[in-house]
Amino acid sequence: MKKSIISFVAVLLGLSFMSSQSGDSAPQQNKRTIYAGVAFYNQENLFDTINDPLKNDDDFTPDGSYHWDALRYENKLANMSKVLSLLCTDRVKGGAAFIGLAEVENAKVLEDLCNQPALKEKGIQFIHYEGDDARGIDVAALYNPKMLHVKNSRLISVTEEYKAFSGGHITRGILHVEGNLLGENFHFLVNHWPSRGAASPSREFMGKKVRSVCDSIYAVDPNAKIVIMGDLNDDPDNKSVTEALGAKTNIKKVQEGSQELFNPWGGMLRKEGKGTLLYDGMWNLFDQIIISANMLGKDRSDFKFFKNEIFRPEWMTTTVGKYVGAPLRTTGGGVWQNGYSDHFPTQIYLVKEM
Repeated sequence: MKKSIISFVAVLLGLSFMSSQSGDSAPQQNKRTIYAGVAFYNQENLFDTINDPLKNDDDFTPDGSYHWDALRYENKLANMSKVLSLLCTDRVKGGAAFIGLAEVENAKVLEDLCNQPALKEKGIQFIHYEGDDARGIDVAALYNPKMLHVKNSRLISVTEEYKAFSGGHITRGILHVEGNLLGENFHFLVNHWPSRGAASPSREFMGKKVRSVCDSIYAVDPNAKIVIMGDLNDDPDNKSVTEALGAKTNIKKVQEGSQELFNPWGGMLRKEGKGTLLYDGMWNLFDQIIISANMLGKDRSDFKFFKNEIFRPEWMTTTVGKYVGAPLRTTGGGVWQNGYSDHFPTQIYLVKEM
């Protein structure tokens, strides 16, 4: 894990905005507003080219089925770093303060990623712990030390519990990062829940586990700000999210300042028909960012939720064939497309008046 040890000075990252957006009232004209951006992006198989005998990564070698050589690896790094560097830049000059990642192989690929010019010039650093996934794909995080001072981090392993629950299978752990975001303490929980090859109870298991982590954080700090993110392999209205995790999609049913959770993505999928991945002609919204209730409300004396978005510029989408509009992948149908990922990234903005 790389961590910055340099103290930071909180800086104003946003300019005044005068118009109402997303149904929110605009702040008074004599106040300035900080936008802070947080994002999540499934990297879709960010592997190096080296065969690891302890992992099932043979496909991602020069002799493997993807013919994963230095050229393709370098193009993948450049493409992903381009997207990551642009997340949250619509409203935050420096981009996202924290980005959760899924499907990264190891610390070396993250080091190579952060050394790409688009991220290196921002000083982006990474957090990673080796997990137990059989394919070797882990959760990880990137952060900008000018905005976020990382205090603690850990990988919460669920291997033994999940083995007992699933009859011997393993799954990925939960990355927990605690840090000071421009003057306020935050807890980030990065997830990659079991795929849909497993039945719903497997993801319900993870929903309950994440909720228990939240409860343990609240036991120490009842007012903690918590951001849960990840590829949940379920939609916002599936049981693992609504019941096991307890995240509500109707903001009117969330008690402000409570220890409840708000999931802003439900309406985007069901009412607007927007998702982050396309499967069998249907959109899913597996890539979610869920927040604690104390980030709701109009009082912007501390960070409050402002807006959530799917980042999907035209150049990241497929423009020909039967998958028009879907994410432009690195490889599709066995053909190298030199794209990005089979998922679109998601991002949220927080505001704070000064």
